[in-house]
Amino acid sequence: MKFGLRKPSIKKRISARTSIKRQIVHRAGLKMPRGYGWLRDPKKAAYNKVYNKTTFDIFKIIKKLMK
Repeated sequence: MKFGLRKPSIKKRISARTSIKRQIVHRAGLKMPRGYGWLRDPKKAAYNKVYNKTTFDIFKIIKKLMK
């Protein structure tokens, strides 16, 4: 498990938003409501919850400083 600052990757950020799979799911209206990750994949949801609480993103820090 990672602790501290996340290393940003512009390539992964762009590919996640422009993937074919994402486009198909969003256009078909097959999105699950927020919080349903525990039903779909509990192991992944638990990992993501811990990861997001133990790391922080440089872009969020910059965004807060700009306000």
